Amino acid sequence: MDGSLPPNPYLSGNFAPVADESDFRLEIVGDMPRDLAGAFYRNGPNPQFAPLGDYHWFTGDGMIHGVFVEDGQARYRNRYVRTPKWQVEHAAGRALFGGFDPRLTDPSVAGQDSGVANTNIVWHAGRLLALEEGHQPYEMDPKTLESVGYATEYAGRVTAHPKLDPETGEMVWFAYGVGETPLGPGMSYGVTDRAGKVVRRDDFQAPYASMVHDFLVTRRHVLFPVLPLTFSLERAMTGRPVVAWEANRPGYVGVMARDAGVETLVWYEVGSCYVFHPMNAWEEGRLIHADVMEYPVAPLFPNADGTVTARAKAVLTRWTIDLDDASRQIKRQALDDMAGEFPRFDERRAGLSYRHGWFAGNRRRPGGTGFDTIAHIDLKTGRRADFALPDGDFTSEPVFVPRHADAAEGEGWVVALIYRGAEDRSDFVVLDAQDVAAGPVALAKIPRRVPHGFHGNWRAA
Repeated sequence: MDGSLPPNPYLSGNFAPVADESDFRLEIVGDMPRDLAGAFYRNGPNPQFAPLGDYHWFTGDGMIHGVFVEDGQARYRNRYVRTPKWQVEHAAGRALFGGFDPRLTDPSVAGQDSGVANTNIVWHAGRLLALEEGHQPYEMDPKTLESVGYATEYAGRVTAHPKLDPETGEMVWFAYGVGETPLGPGMSYGVTDRAGKVVRRDDFQAPYASMVHDFLVTRRHVLFPVLPLTFSLERAMTGRPVVAWEANRPGYVGVMARDAGVETLVWYEVGSCYVFHPMNAWEEGRLIHADVMEYPVAPLFPNADGTVTARAKAVLTRWTIDLDDASRQIKRQALDDMAGEFPRFDERRAGLSYRHGWFAGNRRRPGGTGFDTIAHIDLKTGRRADFALPDGDFTSEPVFVPRHADAAEGEGWVVALIYRGAEDRSDFVVLDAQDVAAGPVALAKIPRRVPHGFHGNWRAA
């Protein structure tokens, strides 16, 4: 033993960043559907320089990977999101910002914009927007992936997980950590209309300062999960974790009618658990159902005292809120037992009752990193079908693409990026959404690896 520290897992293997921005025409294997035409965009962290201190995956510079499909062919392009942080570090030739440890930030950039735009990428009102949780959306060119700049009309933080209302065309969003108190409990609720105009932004106070990664929207309500993965400036300034799991705190979900003010929020208790990503939510009379990937303990972050949290897996779970229940207790029911993350569905049913969902599953190492299965669950029958990958291969988030605008729910394809461990490169794969177990109907071979990342979406041609 030489006493050296173990390598950071988020800087090795397929988590490690790639150094170049590339363009490739891709070799097609199988029969790429001729009526699959458009662009698949995927965002994820890719630090351009060796990070300062103990790097956390969530803090790397955003990089957009695009696969453009037309007439049975495909091409690939990747580009950094050239945020102000990226630009000032690029000019300096080294990392300057301390990520989750503000004490490491170089004094020359103290107080400057540290946004990384590394989490999600969405298409709304004719604009392609790269998103993360602490800053405004960052616009990208949908064809070239060149950086355009911040969408300044949002005037503050915006979530990485807005919801697109299929009936109104609105983009509904939220933010946390807003207000004058750093890392405090301030939150915002906002709406952008179908034309891209921000028509609402209201601030409110959550029960405590939480990492509220995602939220839920139904036809008539919005739900804000405030769960005990907490922020603390006091912890940060004393060398303890700025973001940490506090198991002794209860979790809450704030419920508000979409046509009401934030002063009408009602907080329901859900116990100690954590959710990064919901699948969908909808109403049934006075009941609100929300399907979420629920963890008993938040992964990827330590306890408040700095110790490591227990390994935990997320499973698809239904939360039911009875708006007439005076106890304000949320009922929870597991819908499946496979460890999984990145739940997706046919988003033409966003906020409405639905039947079909897909997620990235983990058969071999429940609670570990990396996903080795693409799963389809039929919520009407409860049956699950799996596309299991070979040892050493891992999938990204599976994204549903309808066969055409008027196709029945769930009729279409699931697309994903799959890392081929034995070859150290990636494939863009296309599966029949109703028969994922049959494997890809086609794939496009990318002659380099696409690092593990977060979220992607499809934009139809």
